[in-house]
Amino acid sequence: MIVAIDGPAASGKGTLAKRLAEHLGFHCLDTGLLYRAVARDVAQRGFRLDDLWAAVATARGLDPKELEDPDLRGTAAGDAASIVARIPEVRAALLAYQRDFARRPPGAVLDGRDIGSVVCPAADVKIFVTATPEVRARRRFTEFEARGAGISYETVLADILIRDQRDSGRANAPMVLATDAMLLDTSNLSIEAAFDAAVGLIKRKIGHPGC
Repeated sequence: MIVAIDGPAASGKGTLAKRLAEHLGFHCLDTGLLYRAVARDVAQRGFRLDDLWAAVATARGLDPKELEDPDLRGTAAGDAASIVARIPEVRAALLAYQRDFARRPPGAVLDGRDIGSVVCPAADVKIFVTATPEVRARRRFTEFEARGAGISYETVLADILIRDQRDSGRANAPMVLATDAMLLDTSNLSIEAAFDAAVGLIKRKIGHPGC
């Protein structure tokens, strides 16, 4: 069984994907980390993020074991990832790994921007998680405050809007709501409420006994 979780930055899809995977006993993959890791390695090797040769070579040689780097969770890593993610050859290089992961028994939950539309178009369940830009910016700002990062809410909101434009406006595998995806707006939902709502959507879709 494959559960595809898509949505924009800070919508809560990553937290939701992890909770669902734990609940179902499935494997979980944050596909955004793949692109963040590629961007990190390209920069560390002294290349521009939009350098086609460097980005593709890095994507093809990426070691999934290096995805645990905590720096990949930062704003800078996300901004850099949205640049390399626009390169079609990079997305193609990472596609096979994502699809292989999705086939792991007994099941997998993948979250990203194009899981339901491109990576796993035949996923058993597709959920598109969203929230207003202002709510998403507030969530991200709160996270940064907890870490002691000196960044303003206005800066975070501007970054969110830029990321949305990059992700939805790229020519290759843009962030879209798959035609058969179920929409989950978390703007006014707590983590627990969003999780309960997602479980309800899965039950309604396939009636999985693990739910």
